[in-house]
Amino acid sequence: MITQDTLTEYIRSTMPDAAVTMIDRTGTMDHLKVVVVSDAFQGKNLLDRHRLIYQALDAPMKDGRIHALELTAKTKDES
Repeated sequence: MITQDTLTEYIRSTMPDAAVTMIDRTGTMDHLKVVVVSDAFQGKNLLDRHRLIYQALDAPMKDGRIHALELTAKTKDES
């Protein structure tokens, strides 16, 4: 289980300008839909954008606080 604030802290440690939205898909707070908007994605393809997010969330993914993750990654111009 992870909170919106904790998830946002992890992502902002890698992308300080990130706007993060989290939706709990199952009511268990470990199956999440996450939307990240950041200029860090500028010039990056979808796979590289997702890699940045997965790198930021490495610890909660490994310790089980996040079990499933659906991602949307956009720049500010794309949102």
